[in-house]
Amino acid sequence: MSDTPTDASKRTWLIASGCAGAAGAAFTAVPFVSSFQPSERAKAAGAPVEVDISALKPGEKITVEWRGKPVWIMKRTPEMLATLAKTESQLADPNSDRKTYPTPEYAKNQHRSIKPEVFVGVGICSHLGCSPSDRLQPGPQPSLPDDWLGGFLCPCHGSTFDLAGRVYKNKPAPDNLEVPAHMYLSDTRLLIGEDKKG
Repeated sequence: MSDTPTDASKRTWLIASGCAGAAGAAFTAVPFVSSFQPSERAKAAGAPVEVDISALKPGEKITVEWRGKPVWIMKRTPEMLATLAKTESQLADPNSDRKTYPTPEYAKNQHRSIKPEVFVGVGICSHLGCSPSDRLQPGPQPSLPDDWLGGFLCPCHGSTFDLAGRVYKNKPAPDNLEVPAHMYLSDTRLLIGEDKKG
């Protein structure tokens, strides 16, 4: 320690410079640390996608992107679930046994999902890659049979799918809609693209 007094203006300047340097270092570090997170492009290329489904009401469907594909998440009503048993005799692959789009074991059931009310499926027709349209209302409609119970219609070549994404017989689409690997992180958080069981 020196006996010479320190100039007060120098001390203020040193403190201000130190604070500015610390702020600059923090400002630089935040983007650097953030760069370790997967980019949106990486997520679309295959990284799992986390989805909050807390606001999804019965009868509603949302679409998210995973690996460049539209993934549907639909919360089915009890009435929608009741139609699944009625369609089985009309389906090409009611048990999802075909291997073109292997169905995860936890989705090899009538509702093709972990939780019966929540359907997770890739919204791409297995025929030529068109995206089917919602035809969720039961009853006669253009391009659909009079006893239609609700489901999806591919506008390109007329393939029809029930509310579990299972294709009807004698349609151009050879397979059911793909069910991607997925798991629940909580009752309201869904992770698409990864499962601990599969």
